[in-house]
Amino acid sequence: MPYNIPSFDEIRQRQLRDARNLDATAHTETDSDLYIRASATASASEGLYAYQAWQARQLIPDTADPEYLEQHCALRGITHKPATRATGTLIFTGRAGAVVPAGVQVKDADEVAFRSTEAATLTGDDNAATAVAACEAIQAGALPNRDAAPVTLIAAPPGVQSRALLTLEGGTNPETDADLLSRLLDYMRNPPSGGTKADYRRWAREVPGVTDAQVYPLRQGPGTVDVVITGADGIPGADVVQACQAHIDTERPLGAHATVYAPVLLSVDMTLALRVSGTATLQSLRGPVADALLAQFSALRPGDPLILARCIAAVSGLEGVADVAIRDPTANPSPTALQWCRPGELTLEAL
Repeated sequence: MPYNIPSFDEIRQRQLRDARNLDATAHTETDSDLYIRASATASASEGLYAYQAWQARQLIPDTADPEYLEQHCALRGITHKPATRATGTLIFTGRAGAVVPAGVQVKDADEVAFRSTEAATLTGDDNAATAVAACEAIQAGALPNRDAAPVTLIAAPPGVQSRALLTLEGGTNPETDADLLSRLLDYMRNPPSGGTKADYRRWAREVPGVTDAQVYPLRQGPGTVDVVITGADGIPGADVVQACQAHIDTERPLGAHATVYAPVLLSVDMTLALRVSGTATLQSLRGPVADALLAQFSALRPGDPLILARCIAAVSGLEGVADVAIRDPTANPSPTALQWCRPGELTLEAL
């Protein structure tokens, strides 16, 4: 039976009651000395009860404040994962033979800065030569993916144009307290066991940039383990895959051969036929339908099939939808272990 902490009024009334029990003629009105003293004592007692309740919450990881949650984690060697930088490539244009040194900085239209991480020499036609160099965001954190987005060089080297094209992916924000707690609870529920599926999943999730992992023992034969990792915003970059591979190689049992993969995108284009009701139209329902389908995709992990019946149930529950049928795909998309179903083009038709 839980203990019910008394309120301020209850504590004060108990003291006034005790005073009357000891002396039936005691004055306990609101302007009496006993009432004033009982109020002061009740205020102090209420604070002590609140402090004790706060202390009790710190004893359990899932109710502890962030500072004490970190202490629970530190006892098991678990720490907050830092933010990671987005990485990609820069395409430079200019005079053939011009050299772009490592560390050249560029900015996009939103004033977000990036820098090249390797030197490159432009090759090709005299004034239209190009070079590709790896790059990274200067500030760590999540950024939207870019595909040949225009950027401006802050200080263009001789013979290099001030405009370049940026392709970018990856980058994650610092781990949240909720994700840290999730890893701690996973550790407590599945303690280290010398190389089980839970061990490989935990090792993968310890790497910055990795949100979750699917583990497939013996997929490539005896002694093999395949680990498919995902990031906060989808498919992780090559740098995260390499870091995860290196970390698992230091943790895996001797004789085991573990391979880390990023999932292969399986884009699922969907055509839905809707019968609308009330004032709803196909155009007005497009946003809610897309959100309902996105919720279904968000629950999927690499290798999970998309269940069309669940998609129909999610969309049919929307206000303004009288009936729904999925024209395409005609069957549940069933990915391989390395494929990950993600939403593609959405088309709405009248039913």
